[in-house]
Amino acid sequence: MKKLLTFILLALSAQIAIAQKVTVSGYLNDAQSGECLIGAAAYDSLSSRGGVSNNYGYYTLTLKQGPAELTFSYIGYDEQRVALNLRKDTIINVRLVPSRNFLQESVVTASHCKLGVNGSQMSAIEVPVRQIKMVPALMGEVDVIKALQLLPGVQSGSEGSAGLYVRGGGPDENLLLIDGVPLYGVNHLFGFFSVFNADAVKNVTLYKGSFPARFGSRLSSVVDVRTNDGNENKYHGSASIGLISAKFNFEGPIAKGKTTFNISGRRTYVDLLTAPLISLYTRIEEKGKNSATGGYFFYDFNAKVTHKFSNSDRMSLSFYTGKDKVYLKENSYTDNYESSSPTKTQYSEDMNVSWNWGNTVAALSWNHVFSPKLFANTSVSYTLYNHILGADVKQFVWTTKDDKVNMEEKMKYSSGISDVAANTEFEYKPVPQHDIKFGVQYVNHAFRPGVSAYYSLGAESGAKVQQDTTFGNRNIYSNELALYAEDDWEIADFLKLNAGVRYSLYNVSGKSYNSFEPRVSLRVLVTEKLSIKASYAEMSQYTHLLSSSSISLPTDLWVPVTQDIKPMRSNQTALGVFYELGPLDLSVEGYYKGLDNVIEYRDGASFLGSASDWESKVCVGRGWAYGVEFMAQKKIGNTSGWIAYTWSKSMRQFNREGNIIDFGNPFYAKYDRRHDLSVTVAHTFNRRFDLSGTFVYSSGNCGTLALQNYSRGSISQSNPFEFDDVNNTGYISGRNNYRLPAYNRMDVGFNHHRYFRRHPGWESVWSFGVYNLYDRQNPFAVYDSYEEEPVSGGGTKYVHVLKQVSLFPLMPSVSYTFKF
Repeated sequence: MKKLLTFILLALSAQIAIAQKVTVSGYLNDAQSGECLIGAAAYDSLSSRGGVSNNYGYYTLTLKQGPAELTFSYIGYDEQRVALNLRKDTIINVRLVPSRNFLQESVVTASHCKLGVNGSQMSAIEVPVRQIKMVPALMGEVDVIKALQLLPGVQSGSEGSAGLYVRGGGPDENLLLIDGVPLYGVNHLFGFFSVFNADAVKNVTLYKGSFPARFGSRLSSVVDVRTNDGNENKYHGSASIGLISAKFNFEGPIAKGKTTFNISGRRTYVDLLTAPLISLYTRIEEKGKNSATGGYFFYDFNAKVTHKFSNSDRMSLSFYTGKDKVYLKENSYTDNYESSSPTKTQYSEDMNVSWNWGNTVAALSWNHVFSPKLFANTSVSYTLYNHILGADVKQFVWTTKDDKVNMEEKMKYSSGISDVAANTEFEYKPVPQHDIKFGVQYVNHAFRPGVSAYYSLGAESGAKVQQDTTFGNRNIYSNELALYAEDDWEIADFLKLNAGVRYSLYNVSGKSYNSFEPRVSLRVLVTEKLSIKASYAEMSQYTHLLSSSSISLPTDLWVPVTQDIKPMRSNQTALGVFYELGPLDLSVEGYYKGLDNVIEYRDGASFLGSASDWESKVCVGRGWAYGVEFMAQKKIGNTSGWIAYTWSKSMRQFNREGNIIDFGNPFYAKYDRRHDLSVTVAHTFNRRFDLSGTFVYSSGNCGTLALQNYSRGSISQSNPFEFDDVNNTGYISGRNNYRLPAYNRMDVGFNHHRYFRRHPGWESVWSFGVYNLYDRQNPFAVYDSYEEEPVSGGGTKYVHVLKQVSLFPLMPSVSYTFKF
């Protein structure tokens, strides 16, 4: 009875203590545009308690009753201080003013509370969009993904590509989100550009490990991209034109203070310039009998509408669509088609080829504040990735005997994947020491691995023959359900713990898989500016990307796990030291990642755009990766940027029965690199001039090559490229046995700004850049060849050599932007 009474008294005391707490909450916004600020800081100097705003700009801070001195801050904005005497729960919506002295050094606590020295999160980096836009870019096209490739632990696949290879993982192991919705095909121009238009982007966060429990379905990384809501006070916009593309952005209020919109568009126009030239050249070359036109372009379109019903309810509708298209139209005409026949024949052929692929994404999101301590976001979304290749050939034949034959052939190949998803997430902060997030996610996947349709209409023995056939893989449907919960717990002033768990259930073709994924990270604050962090996280992935190339092709297919191919799994352990040295954020992290049920093609097998029987072409094995990453980042001041260095190793092994590769021996992963260094610097001289530069160095990629040839005969001296397959055999010592030469490159960019005195807010910007400044011939690929070499005593001999293919020489760029 005494123990029971003691417990009741303690519980009542706890409730009284909690009752003496009050909560300050609200939204943090830009004072000029009304745009919500993600990761802005709210801090009470008297209690040394603080917090940051979430992805929707909402913050909550629970303090003791009585005096409080609140400071609200964000990078690039003036601090705002509020002194008050707290008696009850209080709502304070704060509008921060962009700093006129942005280039001057200032103390900003927002990013440090979330990701820096004080936060429990590690293996995550937030890159300001301002810095992303200043990074020199290929052909002047600013790219979010290529900026992320300059961070530690992140690699590009091949030169110029927008692929991500994070901590030894593959390109399909990254979860790329736009406003919380996954994207599948994120590349334009076969992987050289990404779908993210920097003008539409507000915030970018990369998670390489220590994954929060709300993220899942991928093994290696999460790229969380949030787009702009729109200005709620004034209409603003910009228009740009460059060497290969033009783009625009327009935003403003639909109803001031309540409803806003933001739209952005981008299109390449190389096809518009080259199509007339191709047509003219064909007509001249073929003397007017043939004509042809063709080209390639891609476009992106982003739109978002946000409406505020009240301080407690907000809704947003976001939309994205983007497409790549290759097209060719050709018409040919010939007289005397059968020259050996005395009958004059006229022949005409029309050919139309169309190849397009792209994404469509739509999401409806509703934010609701149940209480100052409980915030919720509910969303429904739709994602579609589609790939269609079609060809139509029509033939017409006339003779002098008035005979006429029409023939037509049509071919169409389509594939893709679509998702319908629903998601509810809650953020609950009952007491200052606990910040709890929990929720449920559901996704219905529809895989279309590849369907071909063929139609023909022709003539045979004087009669018309028609054929109409459709064949290919049937659609595959699957369901994915996930529950998660995490708690960011401040155990003591020096000790903080983030513990979470995620449970997922995946059902496909009558087979169910489930996964229990614990996540934990610990921060020990040694001093105010120095902390040590450790983390452990498990992840599962239920989809695979079938690809036959090192570059991104639209024929690459997403397929689900099967009865025989189990989900891929990973576990990652990391340890890091974080130090704040004035305006610099310094970090050193070491990690070890184990991978299970990863797949690789069998020796000699490849994927050619059909998902038929793909399971027999791959082997299932394991992998592991480990490394050390260093980063020094400066986000504010006249000079900003970062230095990133990574030492890493990534291995694979396939030694299970029936899944043997390279005799079961461990081998390097294709994109294993020992060293990666990048230096990115941007300097602003004044309001009118700024300069930026990037230097990149990395060890070469791995590849599988026959480095020796055994010959049981002789090589033809007249033509050494005529191989006798019987007498000459290439010897491959192992999978990924060859490493390409090291890669290095320097890029520079320069911007000139002009402001109009008579029109405040108007600005024009001329941007100049050079990609690969010193014209380094970096390896894109290598191939076997033979060269003639003199020998002593006269004569020559042929020697086996490897020749290098380089893709991008020194490439200048220029663009013009007008802002209003």
